[in-house]
Amino acid sequence: MRICVFLSAADLDERYTRPAREFAELLGKGGHTLVWGGSDVGLMKVVADGVQEAGGRLAGVSVEFLASKVRPGVDEMVIAKDLAERKKLLLEKADAVVIMVGGTGTLDEATEILELKKHGHTDKPVVLLNTAGFYDGLKEQFRRMEDEGFLPRPLADLVFFAEEPVDALAYLEAATSAATAAGPGSGVGPH
Repeated sequence: MRICVFLSAADLDERYTRPAREFAELLGKGGHTLVWGGSDVGLMKVVADGVQEAGGRLAGVSVEFLASKVRPGVDEMVIAKDLAERKKLLLEKADAVVIMVGGTGTLDEATEILELKKHGHTDKPVVLLNTAGFYDGLKEQFRRMEDEGFLPRPLADLVFFAEEPVDALAYLEAATSAATAAGPGSGVGPH
């Protein structure tokens, strides 16, 4: 499976790096490919290191103004002209999406994939990994949107909230297995 991970490039403390590394190791040991922003800094580096050291593949999509931070020695690397093209390429290259801790860029990427799902333009599985309760407020906001009629589809159809890395990967593997079993054109699973 090719798993796109949206996450921060900031240097973060252990409560965020430890679970990120754990998820990365699970991804790599499972033989999956990390599709990510391509940077070799901060949490992006932690995850790429973990995937690569555990035997997974790396597929990066960076952007021209961040080209100096690109990770060397990856399996694939594309440099997009701008952030919009980068997001588009990241999503095209992935079978599934995991949203990890991050700032405004990560939130922008997260809301874009959820908006695409809301309108039926993708049915790739999406997991929000709520490390250390980082997204508790966002989860509450999404639930309010659902409760008050702002979402045309149930929240559970749009995103799965995982508290632990193992739950995130288990959900993705189950979702893609179900999609494979249903077959192409069934309307189930990633496109």
